[in-house]
Amino acid sequence: MRTTAARPMTAGPGLISEVPANRVQAQPTGSFHVLDVRTAGEFRTCHIPGAVNVPLDQISRYREQLSRVPEPLVLVCQTGSRAAQACEQLSAAGKDVQVLSGGMLAWQQAEGDVERGEQTWALERQVRLVAGSLVMAGVLGSTLVPRLKWLSAAVGGGLTFAAVSNTCMMGNVLSKLPYNRGSRADVEQSIKTLAA
Repeated sequence: MRTTAARPMTAGPGLISEVPANRVQAQPTGSFHVLDVRTAGEFRTCHIPGAVNVPLDQISRYREQLSRVPEPLVLVCQTGSRAAQACEQLSAAGKDVQVLSGGMLAWQQAEGDVERGEQTWALERQVRLVAGSLVMAGVLGSTLVPRLKWLSAAVGGGLTFAAVSNTCMMGNVLSKLPYNRGSRADVEQSIKTLAA
């Protein structure tokens, strides 16, 4: 279920409530926290000022601590998909959460402030590179080894499943690579920042 600017900044269990960038920008400072669920590498590249980073693959580990943060959370990722997954987990724990509609892309289109750091590729871009390279390798390689065409078919099937299930196994694997990860201490510091 999608909400509009007229809805309160909360979501019940099982609901994914979205809030547009202009509404988040209009909220008083301190009335909510921005929780960025992208990888540490993506967060270092560009993030909303004051946002804290707890990557999606760490949400379940810190769900109890996050559910005790007194203020509502606005979840953000690159486009909104990973934030929606985090929203499901946190709202099931009873936390008031919303997803920033359109993620960082929409935030930047709405001319929201950002802090920039070292440039790395967004996880979605990494997935496109790996998937495209595997498909191309399968097609070109199948001219020598015909069975390699099944590599391309497997990648296509995986991408289809990712779209239908709103999950991405390849993205989950890539998020674990060293340049996409931060240290556990970084996540624990984010949790402390939210609890303060």
